[in-house]
Amino acid sequence: MHGTPHIVSDVMTQTVAAVGRRAPFKEIVRLMQDWQVSALPVIEGEGRVVGVVSEADLLPKEELRDAPDADRLRLRRPVDTAKAGALTAGDLMSWPAVTVRAGATLAEAARVMAREGIKRLPVVDDAGLLAGVVSRADLLKVFLRADEDIAEEVRREIASYLFPPPSSVVRVEVHHGVVTLVGRIRDTALVPVAARLVRAVEGVVDVDFDLAHEDGTR
Repeated sequence: MHGTPHIVSDVMTQTVAAVGRRAPFKEIVRLMQDWQVSALPVIEGEGRVVGVVSEADLLPKEELRDAPDADRLRLRRPVDTAKAGALTAGDLMSWPAVTVRAGATLAEAARVMAREGIKRLPVVDDAGLLAGVVSRADLLKVFLRADEDIAEEVRREIASYLFPPPSSVVRVEVHHGVVTLVGRIRDTALVPVAARLVRAVEGVVDVDFDLAHEDGTR
């Protein structure tokens, strides 16, 4: 019943910086600065993503340089100790790489980011090769959708099916992404169903109802 949802390839950044396993520490830092990103995919071969190197992977080199309690930190955090001495992306990177398919929905990508606690995801094609990068900011682009576009989809894909005229008369209003259904309906038991379906429409911030039964009761 719904229109086709946006997928990751619709919002991802296609031109991205990446490094190979042998990329030296300073080159990684320089690329992050030049591209203004906090993480870089690490690739090998024709572009298969094998890991990700982030600012968090680089910081132990500075953190453990001359800290008064450096010895204690090295005992408690052996992974950071290893990274403090690492010189290449292959030794610094976090692996296996957490990636998302280009055809995944935005909701699927958001769940991966939330589960893994990361801000950016390498995007891979069907062959597993790097196709782009998607960030939290990219996923939020759907909330820039015009109110009238949202209203039209709710009218066409939801209201017309759940509350068809003439037994029901429903008007769809959208302001700043908040959808309100106003009018009279025949079956108030369908309101929770409508709420779930409207919230699933991309760009919807919230949903409200000002509906009465056709006999006038609310």
